[in-house]
Amino acid sequence: MIFRSIRATWHHFKYLPLLSAITFSRGRSFARRSQALGVSIGWVLRWYPPARRWFEREFLKIFPDMPRDKRLNICQRMGVHMGRTLFEIYHSKEFQAASHKFHVSGEGLQTLEKAFAAGKGAIVVSGHFGQWEAVRAVLKKRGIETGAVYRRQANRHYQRRLLAGIQATGNPIVSTGRAGTRALVRHLKAGRVIAIMLDEKHPDGTRLPFLGKDALTSLSAANLAIKYGIPMVPAFGTRIADGNEFDVEFEAAIPHSDSTTMTRAFNDSLSKRILENPDQWYWLLRRWDGA
Repeated sequence: MIFRSIRATWHHFKYLPLLSAITFSRGRSFARRSQALGVSIGWVLRWYPPARRWFEREFLKIFPDMPRDKRLNICQRMGVHMGRTLFEIYHSKEFQAASHKFHVSGEGLQTLEKAFAAGKGAIVVSGHFGQWEAVRAVLKKRGIETGAVYRRQANRHYQRRLLAGIQATGNPIVSTGRAGTRALVRHLKAGRVIAIMLDEKHPDGTRLPFLGKDALTSLSAANLAIKYGIPMVPAFGTRIADGNEFDVEFEAAIPHSDSTTMTRAFNDSLSKRILENPDQWYWLLRRWDGA
């Protein structure tokens, strides 16, 4: 009982800065509230030493020779993007309502529409790049409700708000783990669409190049695509202009071959985007730990 009380207090304490930042911006436009949270988190990442070291630990593995000022500018901009993405997920319905800011392209969208219309099912693969929920928002606008795989948050406040925001963009939301995998398979067998983020470290994954360094990578999406004969479409939402608009691109479906080749093709596609816009990827994933 005492332990639960201490843990609850700690959860409140850790959530308070974010709650304060969101509350402080009330009364402003959606874009300005999003920007306010982004600026706050960007400032913390650049000037709070533990957060900055966390970023640099990963970033220097890929860009070891980048000048410090340039590196820290990217760190700060990444924080701004992180904060805006978090705000947009928390306020998903308002975010989806601004669909005129989504600039959609790519042949993969037609592939998904055809698969959905045929009741065949499909897998969208993406990563923590730009505004990844813009992909599901675009699909929902077109009548394709897309489920997603979700990693449960330790802090109950983050868990509640994030889960509610993700659910507002599409269901079902399935947790990582065996039970979640079973639910995911049922969803695909019913001819539905699921979104899977493939850029997190997977302890039982295969070592595949990601940004030029081996990283433990899950082959699950490719395995499912092959097993059920369904398309696997990479899709990404890149922030453009002042950060309030998005290029949402649905790439061509990755040709079926073997799961390693298919997953490596996804890694190459995401790596290319990160190298072009390093501030738009979430560098705090500890992507190369244990590889």
